[in-house]
Amino acid sequence: MTTEAVAMRRRVVPPPPAEAPPVSNTRLAMIVLITGESMLFAGLIGMYLVFRLSARAWPPADLPRLPLGLTTLNTVVLLASAVPVARALGAIRRGESGSVARQVELTAVLGAVFLAVQGAEWTRLVRHGLTLGSGTYGASFYVLIGCHALEMCAIYWYFVCGLWAVLFPLVYLY
Repeated sequence: MTTEAVAMRRRVVPPPPAEAPPVSNTRLAMIVLITGESMLFAGLIGMYLVFRLSARAWPPADLPRLPLGLTTLNTVVLLASAVPVARALGAIRRGESGSVARQVELTAVLGAVFLAVQGAEWTRLVRHGLTLGSGTYGASFYVLIGCHALEMCAIYWYFVCGLWAVLFPLVYLY
């Protein structure tokens, strides 16, 4: 055997690359999260329907009506925020990084407007007596509308805590 043949036999041949799974872990995690959210909200919507359909008056006469006009406009703002997200994804696929930043900024601005209007409306409703403790009308409203915000904030906060656990020693200790 020649020296070259011996050297070739001793080389470690890397294993062939593993095939990509049919569904990435990230996509699978999102499917699980959305499935869980869907089940949670199916239950909450069922609760709301039971309360609303069994009530003699909805809303009760002593509590404020929900602001239909402003909330309709705010809904348009929220739905409009999906357009720049879709454009940003398209720009990523086309490799147009400058467009991505602009579209994400527009999404963030529209999201901030939506949250600001919702916060102002909730403040107004609380001042007019609609609270968690004002019966099934107030409780079902705040639980149904506020639950997804609370859950998303909690998920994001866990992410921030986990990320900080990596960033702190990396930036401050090394």
